[in-house]
Amino acid sequence: MSGLLALLDDVAGIAKVAAASVDDVAAQAAKAGAKAAGALIDDAAVTPKYVHGFAPARELPIVGKIAWGSIRNKLLILLPLGLLLSNFAPWAITPLLMLGGSYLCFEGAEKIWHALFPHETVVDPNTPDEGDPMH
Repeated sequence: MSGLLALLDDVAGIAKVAAASVDDVAAQAAKAGAKAAGALIDDAAVTPKYVHGFAPARELPIVGKIAWGSIRNKLLILLPLGLLLSNFAPWAITPLLMLGGSYLCFEGAEKIWHALFPHETVVDPNTPDEGDPMH
């Protein structure tokens, strides 16, 4: 009888570990889902600086179109190209990632440079006002 109780105790311990593992998996899945949702419009210039002046009823369709275009690009262009590249030229993946990272570093450095040393903007009287959402 004590052997059966020891076995049940071991099963209970394994069940506790499995439950904790499932909880960790659920938390990681939620985190990955949030990051994936952010990746839908990662390359979109939808910030208050760019959509300022639009009615809220117009902002959601704009964001929706951008998100749909981003999903379409990722599923129809990037995913097949990535699969083909990993199948036929896996040696090219690392250099391409390095080039992309270098470009992102350049963009970040340029943004910092312009924040530290802004250039003068020349105002042309013939251009429409920047604050006008219909320009």
